[in-house]
Amino acid sequence: MKLIMDITPCIQVKVCGLTDVEEAKQCADLGAHAVGFVFYPPSPRCIPAVQAKKIAAALPGYIQKVGVFVDKRYADIMETAVTCGLTAVQLHGKEPPDLVGRLVAEGLTVIKALFSEASPSIQDAGMYPASAFLVECGKGKLPGGNALSWNWEAAKKLGTRFPLILAGGLSPENVAVAVRAADPDAVDVSSGVECRPGRKDIDRVRTFLSAVAACRTTRSLRRIF
Repeated sequence: MKLIMDITPCIQVKVCGLTDVEEAKQCADLGAHAVGFVFYPPSPRCIPAVQAKKIAAALPGYIQKVGVFVDKRYADIMETAVTCGLTAVQLHGKEPPDLVGRLVAEGLTVIKALFSEASPSIQDAGMYPASAFLVECGKGKLPGGNALSWNWEAAKKLGTRFPLILAGGLSPENVAVAVRAADPDAVDVSSGVECRPGRKDIDRVRTFLSAVAACRTTRSLRRIF
């Protein structure tokens, strides 16, 4: 298990589903720690590798560039990671543990998605040699990005064992409640700060980041991004 031992004083934020260069740069300027690019064709936020590469190249080096994949082959993931300059990959399907291990061995931060109401479940975490786990509900038509709030507290126990990213239905209005419930190391937001799929409302991004920055925790937070 590749645990991330660096300690950060703040809850980290990943803004996912970005498709526009200027919006990504604004998210970085406002304090996002990571941005996510979706490489899953059924998603309305899916973008071609050439566009993700353009966005990634425009961002500061300290911003983590995360590619989101669903049940893709190792070779395909690595080709996209190299092409786009990704520093992390998020596996949002039923990927086997050995694939996670191979990607970790390449020096990538590997985030494995787990679900409270789907498979792989929160209880399956020990199977995967991931850098961190992202947890959300798992309901809806798509593996992620369904804008569904859920019982965030169900993820809290996992965070006592592994680096935890909380996702699913987060918005500027509820993120403080979600953080209190789950006590994560990081949060992931997409539809909750959008004006339409793939396009971010920068005012909502700003409000979301401010709300997260105001959250407090009594434990040391592990650096993921």
